[in-house]
Amino acid sequence: MKEKFDPKSIECKWQQSWEASGLFAVQENPAKPKYYLLEMFPYPSGKIHMGHVRNYTIGDVVARYKRMKGFNVLHPMGWDAFGMPAENAAISNNTHPARWTYENIDYMKRQLKRMGFSYDWDREVATCRPEYYRWEQWLFLKMYEKGMAYRKESYVNWCETCQTVLANEQVEAGACWRCGQAVRQKKLSQWFFRITDYAEDLLVHCDRLPGWPEKVVTMQKNWIGQSHGAEIHFQIEQSGEDIVVFTTRPDTIFGATFMCLAPEHPLVQRLARGTGQEAAVADFVERIALQERSARGLERYEKEGVFIGAFCINPMSGRKMPIYTANFALMEYGTGAVMSVPAHDQRDFDFARKYGLEIVVVVQPQGAMFDPATMAEAYAGEGTMVNSGEFNGMANTEAIKAITDRLESRKLGKRTISYRLRDWGISRQRYWGAPIPMIHCPQCGIVPAPESDLPILLPEDADLLEGGRSPLPQHPYFARVTCPACGRADARRETDTMDTFVESSWYFERYCSPHYEKGMFDQRAVAYWMPVDQYIGGVEHAILHLLYSRYYTRVLNDIGLVPYREPFTRLLTQGMVCKETLQCAEHGFLYPEEVTETQPRKCKRCGREVEVGRVEKMSKSKKNVVDPNALLDAYGADTTRLFCLFASPPEKSLEWSEQGVDGAFRFLSRVWRLCWLWMDAIRDVPASSGPMDRLSLEIKPVYQKIHFTIQKVTNDIEDRFHFNTAISAVMELVNQLYGVAPEPITPEKASVMRLAIETVVLLLSPIVPHLCEEIWHDLGNSESVLLAAWPGFDEAALKKDQHLIVLQVNGKLRSRMTVDDDTDETAIKRMALGDEKVQKFIEGKAVRQIVVVKNKLVNIVV
Repeated sequence: MKEKFDPKSIECKWQQSWEASGLFAVQENPAKPKYYLLEMFPYPSGKIHMGHVRNYTIGDVVARYKRMKGFNVLHPMGWDAFGMPAENAAISNNTHPARWTYENIDYMKRQLKRMGFSYDWDREVATCRPEYYRWEQWLFLKMYEKGMAYRKESYVNWCETCQTVLANEQVEAGACWRCGQAVRQKKLSQWFFRITDYAEDLLVHCDRLPGWPEKVVTMQKNWIGQSHGAEIHFQIEQSGEDIVVFTTRPDTIFGATFMCLAPEHPLVQRLARGTGQEAAVADFVERIALQERSARGLERYEKEGVFIGAFCINPMSGRKMPIYTANFALMEYGTGAVMSVPAHDQRDFDFARKYGLEIVVVVQPQGAMFDPATMAEAYAGEGTMVNSGEFNGMANTEAIKAITDRLESRKLGKRTISYRLRDWGISRQRYWGAPIPMIHCPQCGIVPAPESDLPILLPEDADLLEGGRSPLPQHPYFARVTCPACGRADARRETDTMDTFVESSWYFERYCSPHYEKGMFDQRAVAYWMPVDQYIGGVEHAILHLLYSRYYTRVLNDIGLVPYREPFTRLLTQGMVCKETLQCAEHGFLYPEEVTETQPRKCKRCGREVEVGRVEKMSKSKKNVVDPNALLDAYGADTTRLFCLFASPPEKSLEWSEQGVDGAFRFLSRVWRLCWLWMDAIRDVPASSGPMDRLSLEIKPVYQKIHFTIQKVTNDIEDRFHFNTAISAVMELVNQLYGVAPEPITPEKASVMRLAIETVVLLLSPIVPHLCEEIWHDLGNSESVLLAAWPGFDEAALKKDQHLIVLQVNGKLRSRMTVDDDTDETAIKRMALGDEKVQKFIEGKAVRQIVVVKNKLVNIVV
């Protein structure tokens, strides 16, 4: 064993050894308990970043630990390779998305291997490969057969720059989450999955996810958004049609004085025709199409609208209500129509004041008398019904039921439950995605592609058109195809591709049997491995990916492919990796190398003093990123892994620190030197197995510390994933071991030190596997440390020595108490003063002195 720790000389050696031996490969084994550990797979951006490093290091520690605990561990990795991120990056780099993606996969795979992660690379999947997406095309056909997939015309979020539809969650402050350009509303024919059919089931099972963070469960519940209320029909004047609204406050219906429709509502422009308002309505709809159309986005805009020239009738009061289109009415909530009650809803109140509309109070709190002309704001609380006909004098909470009963009896409304959740629009007008297996025939309409034609291949020879437009509509393979129903030769394939979230909604099942050719996956393998026992990823996926994965799993369950309805048993959302920013007033954000190292720090280009900004998430735009490759070159993988785990608990943000990285390297060097100092003395000595009571006083505390450390580290990893405190416990043990004098060496000392160093290596091996593998073999072991059993602890060693202490007051015996050997003096004094018998003799007297004789007595002088 060399005297100095040199990570470069050992890390490559052991990575090659692990790969050559197939150490991380795994198969189903009913004789062993399974453990499926999964980190969210990356899209192949070109390089891994520190967020990846932290996420995957956390997962690797758990995977290695569980394997040492006797579990059959599945720990796979793959690539979320389709979609806008890869396509946009390829365009900006003037290359083809396929070439960009496959080259990046190769590069990132080498980076991940360099970190020493214990992935079973035989199970690698890339979602852009036909052998993967052919099966989601197959499932699409099954969903279409069962009415779970359908096509309709609807308003969508459209990014002109990216030339595609965006989900609401992909619109941030009215802009595209990828390119930052403004998003508008556009009417398109889209393919949808009926996720709303599962809204209730998804919501109910939110309370059956005890292994999920509460904040993520709450976000899912809020996104599904269940509301109990009534559906009410308002007849359009001089028409046989109704406007249907959903409201949670049917008690306020007598106060509804106008109707507001979402600008996207299909009735808006139709009702405006011939009223003289047609142009004004069209202009308004076009302008509002540029606003962010979400509840979140509405908060930034002033409430505004336009009268569309039509009226509807209040079914309870008979009032003739003007119909407006307003920007605060959303198609995604309820029915896209708002029964506006200005006296009792603040948005309606603001709108009524702005446009001079009538306000009618129908709920009056006790002791108050609202005047609509002088009200400063809407009243949304409880009270007594007024101006509500036969319901006057009734408590409004009772009127909710009574008015709903009356509406139902007159067939003007009904009780219902509404959800914020909307069906999942999966169409993307982009090239780099899985083709939707449908055919458009001039005679037959929309026809499913035959299963025998699958996969419908994405032509990787197609070149993107100007502006990033998809080449598929003009590609020969898509532009003309024979209709499988009637045989016409002028049919065409569907040229929309699937939302990339479809691929990430079932990849965890594919990992169970990635080479299976007879279906999406081998059902026997999935029955053994699934559900995922521990899933790890960023909280930014709390809604989209996790909700879609839960939905997709239900579809697979209902079709009979899987026996479970929830894909992930436990979920850990790790915190972000953050670093301070450096900013120059003239040149903006700067990289550290663009700033002087001396204080005060200055911009090298202009000499201005640089502002050291707040610690923020690492981002290229803020120039505060750390390149993992530079870190690996300078310190090695083990130091990088140790720092990521020690600097912060996994669920908290990690603040980058150069001093912290140096400290991690120094600790590993310290562990290495300790082993080097003792190696010759312990290499051929068996590890001590106790019993503790036969050990000498010199070495007994070391034996105890070993077992306390095993217990602490085991509990910290098993119960909480608090690797930082687990590492701290090992550091304490290492410090104590440095206090053991190597001379004179005795068989007892050598045996306990062998146990101690083996323990340090075993406890650290999931965290810093290369260093531990090297030391483990230097200790004379032939098999990998990963194949060793996790150490157990000696219960007897955890029992602290205790002493019976005499308690005196002014030198006279007054009581006795038992204390642990390591109880500090301050605690002993506090316990003595609190003793019941002692208090009788010191009550009302001043304590002048407390004398403690270790392990013997306490004398209180009063």
